[in-house]
Amino acid sequence: MKPRLSFWQIWNMSFGFLGIQFGFALQNGNASRILMTFGADVHHLSWFWLVAPITGMIVQPIIGYMSDRTWTGLGRRRPYFLLGAILTSIALILMPNAPHLSNIIAPMFVGGGLLMIMDASINIAMEPFRALVADKLPEEQHTLGFSVQTLLIGIGAVIGSWLPYILGNWFGISKEADVHGLIPDNVTYSFYFGAFVLISTILWTIFSTSEYPPEVSVEKEIEEKKQKFFIPPVMIQLLLVQFFSWFALFSMWVYTTPAVALKFFGTTDPNSAAFQEAGNWVGILFGIYNGISAILALSLPVLAKRFSKKGTHAIALFIGGISLLSFLIFKDSDYLIIPMIGIGIAWASILAMPYSMLANSIPPTKMGMYMGLFNMSITIPQIVSGITTGLILKYWFNDNPVWCIVMAGISFMLASGLSLLIKEKKEPQTPPDKRIGINGGA
Repeated sequence: MKPRLSFWQIWNMSFGFLGIQFGFALQNGNASRILMTFGADVHHLSWFWLVAPITGMIVQPIIGYMSDRTWTGLGRRRPYFLLGAILTSIALILMPNAPHLSNIIAPMFVGGGLLMIMDASINIAMEPFRALVADKLPEEQHTLGFSVQTLLIGIGAVIGSWLPYILGNWFGISKEADVHGLIPDNVTYSFYFGAFVLISTILWTIFSTSEYPPEVSVEKEIEEKKQKFFIPPVMIQLLLVQFFSWFALFSMWVYTTPAVALKFFGTTDPNSAAFQEAGNWVGILFGIYNGISAILALSLPVLAKRFSKKGTHAIALFIGGISLLSFLIFKDSDYLIIPMIGIGIAWASILAMPYSMLANSIPPTKMGMYMGLFNMSITIPQIVSGITTGLILKYWFNDNPVWCIVMAGISFMLASGLSLLIKEKKEPQTPPDKRIGINGGA
């Protein structure tokens, strides 16, 4: 029986997620405008973004499988945290400097290649964090563990999303490039700072958290050999929910900047000052939804007990869908703060509830591999979105990216309905005299 951990022990073991999401937020909020500044066409944006899910689909199962079978002086999961942190930090530093690396290849292809390296590196660091929660925590603390990760993800994403705006508007760092085709200094310096934060927070987790060594009993080895690979029923039930959830998210990440630039700033020119302002404002909006997810995170265990995990997830996804559909009714970009609140509610649930529902059904000795395989329910819908949405934008939506946001909202609502069909596994009840609050001891 695994011992219960205190809130701060769970915080420390997940703290590296803050840095990972800091870097991920910089990528999400700025990759589209960086690629368009380098010369990418809006119809082709989703093709460049495909490198993220394709890389994740390949890397995460491999890293999960390997980390299940790794034991070093740093433990099982922590060596992969460190490797991913180093590689991601290097990619963050190089990404905004792609024009300076393009003596032979066009900057947008250098940028696309660095985007691929960045995503591979983030996946190396990120996948073992999910497995570590299940490694360290008893079943009744799984929801709390993933909720703390959601809190830290939200904090990192808020800072990462807002940093270009803060540097440009509060500290006077240039928001426009001196030379056509280069990246403004406020974005470039944000990526540098992101690299520092990412590696620092992961080092915090590495040095503050221990791992349980693998058991080497003969009985355990025999039992592991007898285990056959199977897909837990709840994983199958989650697949469609995940598909429509992540199809929506991918579309939102790719097309929010061009949609806001067109509808509210009246431009499609990625080198214009108005487009850069739109990109900075989207960073603020993305920070808001991540902030809301952080605020909501620690209430998820309470909501899950009140409404069930699937009920909580269904409500959150429905609110997210309505929020994306509301992009149509607003005339002023300032009011987009309102739908970001709803998207933050959906995002908080997406980051915690599916993993909490799944973790109790996975063999402990194969946690990394199963979590890596489950990641395909995230990457495949993004690949489908990346392949199709550019064509849909061109031939169905008359080059208006706002309709891609509406399509994402409908996708969220489909995911909401499907989540109600999930059959949850009941969690073990903790005896009243052994219940410990989030500030309790280990």
